[in-house]
Amino acid sequence: MMSPASIALGRFGYGIGPGDETVRDPKAYLLRQLDAFDPTPRVVAERVSTRSGTGEMIELLRRVQQDTRRAAAAMPEDAAPMAGEGMAMRGDAMTTENPRAAALAGLPPEYREKLTEARRVLVQDIAVRVNLAITSPAPMAERLVHFWANHFSVSVGKPGTQFEAGPHEFTAIRPHVLGRFSDMLKAAALHPAMLIYLDQFQSIGPNSAFTQRRPRFGGDAPQRPRGLNENLAREVLELHTLGVDGGYSQADVTELARALTGWTVPGLGRAGRFAEDQATGAAFVGLVHEPGARQVLGRSYPEGGARQALTILDDLARHPATARHIATKFARHFAGDTPPASLVARLEADFLKSGGDLASLTRVLIASPEVWTPGPVKFRTPFEWLVACLRLAGVQNLGPQRILGALTELGHVPWRAPSPAGYDDIAASWAGPDALVRRVEMAERIATNVAADNVLARAEAAFPDALSDATRTQLMRAESGRQALALLLVSPEMLRR
Repeated sequence: MMSPASIALGRFGYGIGPGDETVRDPKAYLLRQLDAFDPTPRVVAERVSTRSGTGEMIELLRRVQQDTRRAAAAMPEDAAPMAGEGMAMRGDAMTTENPRAAALAGLPPEYREKLTEARRVLVQDIAVRVNLAITSPAPMAERLVHFWANHFSVSVGKPGTQFEAGPHEFTAIRPHVLGRFSDMLKAAALHPAMLIYLDQFQSIGPNSAFTQRRPRFGGDAPQRPRGLNENLAREVLELHTLGVDGGYSQADVTELARALTGWTVPGLGRAGRFAEDQATGAAFVGLVHEPGARQVLGRSYPEGGARQALTILDDLARHPATARHIATKFARHFAGDTPPASLVARLEADFLKSGGDLASLTRVLIASPEVWTPGPVKFRTPFEWLVACLRLAGVQNLGPQRILGALTELGHVPWRAPSPAGYDDIAASWAGPDALVRRVEMAERIATNVAADNVLARAEAAFPDALSDATRTQLMRAESGRQALALLLVSPEMLRR
């Protein structure tokens, strides 16, 4: 059974790390972390901007696609396709390693170099994310960052997202985890990473000035995707705010999609000359925005350029269905796959009362008796487990390639979720036999490469008043400190929270 101190360490955070304080008052310990959280630590503040790489990569891909189409049109009908054509059209050269090398070899040199640069940036950003979580004096706040980043999930399968996934978390999520949900919603949904991932940057109002004057904007216009794209609007309603049963209609999706037209990535195409920079890092091009008033969930929004979408998002953030959806997900993450209805109701009420104040929501969570139940309520995801293991083992500043290799083996690489819904947050998705075998193998490797002295004392500190007799006996019977540490890393106490 878990003690309040072990719950504060493991259920709310990433477990104990080197130099962590002894938990005497669990709730006060967690509240101090909220005060101590640094949303922009030096490693994030000093990160070199890669935004110029985003537009360059997309424009390079467009040229590759155009050249491919021209060459294909000039070929006899029975000729073989160009080498690398499929890869260029897909734009994802990072899905596998050996096929990746072969595909890269078939691409134009300038695009190949940009893909290589994008992969390097992405791997470095993943390392920043992991090392921050390992060394943070506020691990609960880091958990909040990762929870909200998964709620507003972006995945890096499309050109340009590799440059933007890290900044999406660093600039759209981190600054708002203890702020207003409405601010996070606008920053995350209208960040270049999301605009690319859900194809919003290509969405054009059917009656926009750009559509009416299309021939004046360059000879490549007929080859680009044209028209309204509803992907982002649908996910904002279904995943980010109201929830799948939130009461919206297809008409609401279409109207929100029309309001979102014009929101795009800086530096794209000739229309980009008319772009207005936005606080989210995106750009707004009024020429491609669908004119007119919008009607969403029965409320009317006058024509207003970029402001129209922002106003709709503000209202969605305050909607009662959003409060219920967010409260349920928040409770599920901290209190089990089937969270107590009383906890969900309490969080929902606070969300509505506070206007989506996430600091208030977190404090209500900490104060709620349902999250302090002594039995384990959650199976740790691979990412969470790895961070907890590295904190316990005293590993710091692990190299980017080693971090990527470990997370790839465990099947939980940041910003690679299989859908816009993010990675699953239920035990069944992570507790399969193969997944457990991979954790055992990873635990053995970690134990081989770190100091493995005083393992029993470390275990007592990591799980205060909660280390089971069975685990204690195993550690005492281990043939070596390294074996004891490996056993501790895959103990029931370490796998569950």
